[in-house]
Amino acid sequence: MRWFYILLLAAFWPVWLAAAPAPVLVLTINGAIGPATADYVHRGIEHARGEGAQLLVLQMDTPGGLDTSMRAIIKDILAAPMPVAAFVAPAGARAASAGTYILYASHIAAMAPATNLGAATPVQIGGVEEKDKPIEKSASEKSAAEKPAQTGKPGKSDGVGELSSAHTRKQVHDAAAYIRGLAQMRGRNVDWAERAVREAVSLSSAEALELKVIDLIAADVPQLLQRLNGRKLELAGTVRVLDTAGAVATAFEPDWRTRFLSVITDPSMAYVLILLGIYAILFEFSNPGMVLPGVVGAICVLVAMYAFQMLPVNYTGLALIALGVGLMVAEHFVPGFGVLGIGGIVAFVIGSIMLIDTDDPGFRIPWPLIAGAAAASALFLMLVLSLAVRARARPVVSGREQMLGATGEVLENVAGETYARVHGEIWKVRSGIPLERGQVVRVTGIDGLLLTVAPAQ
Repeated sequence: MRWFYILLLAAFWPVWLAAAPAPVLVLTINGAIGPATADYVHRGIEHARGEGAQLLVLQMDTPGGLDTSMRAIIKDILAAPMPVAAFVAPAGARAASAGTYILYASHIAAMAPATNLGAATPVQIGGVEEKDKPIEKSASEKSAAEKPAQTGKPGKSDGVGELSSAHTRKQVHDAAAYIRGLAQMRGRNVDWAERAVREAVSLSSAEALELKVIDLIAADVPQLLQRLNGRKLELAGTVRVLDTAGAVATAFEPDWRTRFLSVITDPSMAYVLILLGIYAILFEFSNPGMVLPGVVGAICVLVAMYAFQMLPVNYTGLALIALGVGLMVAEHFVPGFGVLGIGGIVAFVIGSIMLIDTDDPGFRIPWPLIAGAAAASALFLMLVLSLAVRARARPVVSGREQMLGATGEVLENVAGETYARVHGEIWKVRSGIPLERGQVVRVTGIDGLLLTVAPAQ
């Protein structure tokens, strides 16, 4: 009987395997989108490929993020071997700015009740204003401005005319074309996508479904999978039918690499690391031989530079920070009557403000951190460099210079040679006058291992 069940199991095992739906992988994006998020999504898609997942769900709650990271995520979504469903959840979440682009790029766009998306206008600091020469709108922009709004309200200007920076206008035009292309590819509302970029408008989940910005509304991931069951999607020229009713949804958690990138690519952390590295190296130079500050400083500087190459860093700001530190150091060696120190603090603060070249709220260096770092920098350099200057003024305690002027005691005179104890050591000495045992002498010269001495009195 046992062999009968074994044969039966072997015969029907392929049928049972075929009946089991392929798994679904769930990735969670919380907070600002940065290099760590892009790396997490890339690794998640590769993991889903290895697991043979039929669907990848990106559960998002983000205020936006860096343009470079957003575009890297979208490239991975467009090249994914399985459909990707962007899901704004849980209730109260949002997909603002970069999240809106990712939602439009995904094969399926879904939202939970009481969520919102939009406000996708790119904002970049550091543009050069050109108010004298307005830029002519394109034909598509004029037609978009003349169209009535999709919400039923009267149409209004696209907002480009009010932008005073040519640099910002170019960014808006580029972003509008980018999201328009994504909307056309996925068959979603193109007009509202442009308005989200040009006018920074937002929609609730119910309004987004009504305007065909998203495909469906679901309360959570299980309900999303139930509603996606049987849906047909075109992927790489083939039509796929989702079988998600009984599929197992597996969460893909960030590994140590993603967590490490998330920590060091935080602008505040990278800022603190570069400052710690600079100060530790300065401390090592002012106290040679301690080794530990130099090692820690070098590691901090290298990790910070790795983070900076992944962030939108303004290297003029980084140079101003280095200049500020240099001027504060020079204040202790050059009598500048405080001018160098004040100039150093000003350069340090301006460089700190300019360091991260983006106005995204999730990637700003907080003002309290900048103020605290400037004050700590001034105090630290004053303390360390004053100790170094004070140590330089101390008398030498080793070598030839330390022996000159030292006092000792004559021990004995053997075979015409006189010996004395100086600094606890026995030396052969010579003098222009006879010396007696126990007499106190002072070193006046050194000739190899022979000391020239004279009576201390």
